[in-house]
Amino acid sequence: MNFNGRKALRLALILSGAVLLVVAGFGIHGATASASTLEAALAGVDSQAVFVSASPPVGQDNCLHCHIAGENKNLWTPLARWSVFGVFGMVFAFGMYRSASVWTGRKAWKPLWARTVEWVDERYELSPVLSKLAAKPVPRFAMKWWYCLGGITASLFVVQGITGIMLAFYYKPSAAEAYNSILFIENEVRFGAAMRMIHHWAANGMIVMCLAHMARVFIMGAYKKPRELNWVSGVLLLILTLVFGFTGYLLPWDQRAYWATTVGTDIAGSVPAVGNLVLVLLRVGWDVSEATLGRFYGLHIIVTPLLTLGFMLAHFMMIRKLGIAKPL
Repeated sequence: MNFNGRKALRLALILSGAVLLVVAGFGIHGATASASTLEAALAGVDSQAVFVSASPPVGQDNCLHCHIAGENKNLWTPLARWSVFGVFGMVFAFGMYRSASVWTGRKAWKPLWARTVEWVDERYELSPVLSKLAAKPVPRFAMKWWYCLGGITASLFVVQGITGIMLAFYYKPSAAEAYNSILFIENEVRFGAAMRMIHHWAANGMIVMCLAHMARVFIMGAYKKPRELNWVSGVLLLILTLVFGFTGYLLPWDQRAYWATTVGTDIAGSVPAVGNLVLVLLRVGWDVSEATLGRFYGLHIIVTPLLTLGFMLAHFMMIRKLGIAKPL
């Protein structure tokens, strides 16, 4: 028997084994169901009546009804079952695939991620660019914790983006429903209160870390030539961080948010020459209204994040190009 014949025989044996396992699983399940029916019959209970009583009402989605109405008192049991048996099933399927690949290919196993990287790199030739970016070492003096303040700020921005997207699934930016949607997130959505608190405290931490990073750069003189544009982009990022906090403060649409926004926009409106223009631009009129809420929501989730991403990209590129400034 030649090599191709042996490969075909091994593949057929593997597939037949998998089919036998599936058939055996269905047989065990059928035998269990038959035994349950027989026990019910021996006990004098109609098995058909048992089946009908256990079925959900007609026209009711059992899964969605449990989640929305909250009638399921044991939600974690089916999730645990699916997780355990799903993991074991995936491990078994992966083991079968890996063994079949080694036996038929007569080669050492190569991880799937390595194959994916090679497949992408063969077509787009990214490895030269990425290796050049990753080859730049970090100076020893830059391994102190105070050089990590900018990275912490960027990490908190990522946390803000993830939690903000999750909150946006449930938030409704209208005067009639904004506050009720916040209550729904806090009291009804699973882990909704946790996500909102993470978003809240990460916003405060982002402002604190950004200020600390700016203070470190100023004290160590890292704003001097040739890093002037790094400082300018950092100042703009600090302003955008404060804009994040200011625009997000109105979104709950409660008394504190309403009057804080009123005071804040009044302060912006007191700027000489252009104050009235800024006031009308922020409030979409002379008073804080539902239109103000919509404008702040758009600024908070679209305009400010896009500007922040652009300035962060420019900031990181300049740091990569010029390197980290040496301490005084």
